[in-house]
Parts: sequence; C-alpha cells; structure tokens
Amino acid sequence: MIAETICSAVAAAGLGIAAVTAYRKRFLAAARLAAYALVPLGLVMTGAVEWAAETAFSPVAWAGFGVLGTAWLLFMGTRSAERRSGGTRKERRAAAKAAQRDAVAPAASAPSLGASTRPAAQPKKAAAPTEDFSDIEAILKKHGI
Repeated sequence: MIAETICSAVAAAGLGIAAVTAYRKRFLAAARLAAYALVPLGLVMTGAVEWAAETAFSPVAWAGFGVLGTAWLLFMGTRSAERRSGGTRKERRAAAKAAQRDAVAPAASAPSLGASTRPAAQPKKAAAPTEDFSDIEAILKKHGI
C-alpha cells in the first residue's frame, strides 16, 4: 500500500514539474517530463508494483531468480564451449564425414587435368669416372693410411 502511495505522489510531482516547464514555453521538455511522470502511475494501475512488492519479500521468488540465473549461466557456458569446439553439432558431423572421406581416398585416382608447367624431374647422373683422385691418394699414403 505504501509503494502505491509513493508512486502516485511521484507521478503527481512529475506532472506538476511538467506543467511549470510547459508554462516556461519549453513544450518538448514538458512532454518528456510528463511521460516519465506517468510511468510510475501506470505501474501502480497495472499491478506491477504490488507484484514487485510481493516478490521482493518472497523466498520462493528469490529461489526462482536463482534458478533463472543458473539456467542463463549454463546457456552462455554451452554457447562459448560450442564456439571453441568449432560450431554446431551438424557442422562438426559434416566436417568429420568430409575428413573420413578424404582419409579413405585422398584423390589418388584423380586424373591430371593437363600438361604440367613444371618440367619432370630428371634423375641425377652418377659421378664421372674421369675425376682424378691421385693427389688425395698420395696424401693418404704419405700419412700411412
């Protein structure tokens, strides 16, 4: 009952200030003040103030707010974990199927599309037998090896 009285008094005071503002030819500001002043009165008339007063002193209501908060935390935690793991369940399944397909046949049997612009690698030739190692042999014999 006290909350309704206070809200009504705030609305009356706000409408009085709006009237004074309108008297000073500041109509836009007066209309804005009147709108703000009518909000508490509307809350009283709809019963929202009574509901809020009953809720503020109800342990069941506070437990309900706790349950809602827990649900919100779980929801946000699962969303952040889902973003880290790489998307939704459908996206992960599609990626797993694509990876499995690639692992089974990694495009080994795909035909070439045309001639390569890079020349084919030629095997390297063996060392020419004409190289002379006589000076190295002489050094090794000199040292007794």
